Amino acid sequence: MYFFKPISDEVRLSQIIFNKHKKTIKLILGSIFGCLAAILQAAGGFLPGIGYFLSPLATAPILLFSMLSIPFGVISYFQTIMLLIILQPTELIVFPFTTGLLGIGLGASFYFFRNRLSIIATGAILLMLGIMNLLFIFHFPVLGPAVSDSFSYLTTGCIFLFSFLYSWLWVEIALLIFKRLKMIII
Repeated sequence: MYFFKPISDEVRLSQIIFNKHKKTIKLILGSIFGCLAAILQAAGGFLPGIGYFLSPLATAPILLFSMLSIPFGVISYFQTIMLLIILQPTELIVFPFTTGLLGIGLGASFYFFRNRLSIIATGAILLMLGIMNLLFIFHFPVLGPAVSDSFSYLTTGCIFLFSFLYSWLWVEIALLIFKRLKMIII
C-alpha cells in the first residue's frame, strides 16, 4: 500500500553527506533558509491578499533544512522566530505553533521514520496540537471567526483531518523539492 511504502534512502544518504560539511557551511545555509522562511511568513502582513497565499510556504525552508540536519533545522526555526519579532510581530504567534512546528516535526520524522504514514501522522499530530493550543488555550482565532474557541469534538476532528491532509501534502512537496535541490544543497 502507498502509505506503508518506505521512502527512498536518498534522504538518509543526503543527511550523511551533509553532516560531513564544515559547521560554517551548515550555519550559512541555515541562516539563508531561516531568512527565507521569515520573509515568506511575513508576506501575509506586507502583501495583503497574495501574501496570505505565500505565508504557508514558510514551512518549506524549515522542513527542507530539518530533513538534512535536525539541530541546524531547530537553529533555523529559532532564527526565523527572532527575525519575525523584527519584521512582522503579528505573525509571531502563528509561526511557532503551526508553520514552523510542522516543518520541524516533518523534518525530524524523516530522520526517525521510514514509511509515509508515520511521517505524515507525526506532522499531523504536531500541527493539530499547535492549532489546538492557539485556539483553545491562547484563544487566538487561527482558523478565523467561524470556529469557536471552546472545545468540541467536531472541531477537533476537523482540525485533525485538515492536519493530516495538509501534512500529507507537505510530505509529497518536500520529497519533490528535495530530489531537485539535493545536488545544489549537498
